[in-house]
Amino acid sequence: MVDYWPYVVIIVAGWLATDMWRWLGVVAGNRLQEGSEALNWVRAVATALVMAVTAKLVVFPSGMLETSPLWLRLAAAALGFAAFLLAGQRVIVGVVVPLAILGAGLLCL
Repeated sequence: MVDYWPYVVIIVAGWLATDMWRWLGVVAGNRLQEGSEALNWVRAVATALVMAVTAKLVVFPSGMLETSPLWLRLAAAALGFAAFLLAGQRVIVGVVVPLAILGAGLLCL
């Protein structure tokens, strides 16, 4: 058990650090109206954060994607977004189409 104590500390500390914010979010979220400006702001910030991470992964990739050309990654993202919109905003289409384009492009290079 002595060898596992760092993992236990990491798990407990990680749980305490994130769980506190989850409970505060639940308490604050229960007091917000569905169409309130505060909730719209929270959604906008969350969407902006997701898009920033996505843009970082496309423009500054790591691992296997690092070897792919930027134009291929940008084209896959743009065509995937267009397919997502054309398919009625179905998430599965927005995930599968750019992956297929990127995979096909990497095979052709």
